[in-house]
Amino acid sequence: MITILDYGIGNLRSVQKAFERMGIPAVLSSKPHEIQHAEKLVLPGVGAFRACMEGLRRYKMVEPIRSYLETGRPFLGVCVGMQLLFSQCEEFGLCEGLGIFHGKVVRFPASLTAEGVPLKVPHMGWNEIEILRPAPILAGLHSGTRVYFVHSYYPVPDEPEVAATRTWYGIPFTSCVWRGHIYGTQFHPEKSQRVGLEILRHFGEL
Repeated sequence: MITILDYGIGNLRSVQKAFERMGIPAVLSSKPHEIQHAEKLVLPGVGAFRACMEGLRRYKMVEPIRSYLETGRPFLGVCVGMQLLFSQCEEFGLCEGLGIFHGKVVRFPASLTAEGVPLKVPHMGWNEIEILRPAPILAGLHSGTRVYFVHSYYPVPDEPEVAATRTWYGIPFTSCVWRGHIYGTQFHPEKSQRVGLEILRHFGEL
């Protein structure tokens, strides 16, 4: 059973439905004490980093999540849910994250271009991933696979080895992280059609 954390941030039902389409049971939970009993944990996130961290604090989930991550059970952060794994974010002034990965979440430069053409921020739509390390949830995928993004910020890991994929949008950025049982995707698997469903299936089968 997969537990999807409900901490007052949207986009939860679409993640749950994506797992269910793959025949994987998934439940929503807003109760911090249920985190310790989860077999697998998913932390979605949309909107602002600071608002998401405030939501986790309001629902008293910060320490239960940290305790869960020490158990070795599978964890997946999606979009801002992945960003929250990092030390801090520069959005609206520095905001502390969960600090599982060392590094900072930063905004795309205002002068972002590709071949001299200005690029819009947020980065929204389909883009390719370059596979740097064979994370189990990426099994069967290859560099050039396209997934769906919606974001203005991206993580810069202090430890480059945690990056599992990289994506180019004017500049290269880390689009998937992986260390042990902890995974995070800057893109949205639940919006990435067949490829995204396969990623969620792999996670559900860990």
